[in-house]
Amino acid sequence: MATETIEILIDGGKATPGPPLGPAIGPLGINMMQVVEQINQKTADFDGMKVPVKVIVDVDSKEFQVEVGTPPTTALIMDELKIEKASQDPGLDKVADLKIEQALKIARMKFDALLSNDYKNAAKEVIGTCVSMGITVEGKDPREVQQEIDQGLYDEQLVQNA
Repeated sequence: MATETIEILIDGGKATPGPPLGPAIGPLGINMMQVVEQINQKTADFDGMKVPVKVIVDVDSKEFQVEVGTPPTTALIMDELKIEKASQDPGLDKVADLKIEQALKIARMKFDALLSNDYKNAAKEVIGTCVSMGITVEGKDPREVQQEIDQGLYDEQLVQNA
């Protein structure tokens, strides 16, 4: 079975038969609208973000499958906080504050791509990203919140919402 894989970055929920998708898939002779429809369906939650997408095509049968990656953690944090960019000087300049529930929401979206094996540690990974972005968590230094998570301070929120 000969397969071909096309990897592209798509605006979540906004794939079209035009470039970059059309020229990449057109020569393979599969139904373009079905591909576009499936990509848009699978990326609708990532509206306004660039999403890595893989289209795997069986060249002989013309069957295809769409695999969607997740945007980088930084992009998800910025989208959640509705900010355009991270801090230029994360040590001094704090640009936003992330709530523990928001960290958990992002951890759930990224869970398959994170190294953690539970939501508590996944939330700590997301919070760790905030350090280099100049973002406080619950009004505090993200590292302090990670220690508080270890001490069980947020167990109720983290277990309840997981």
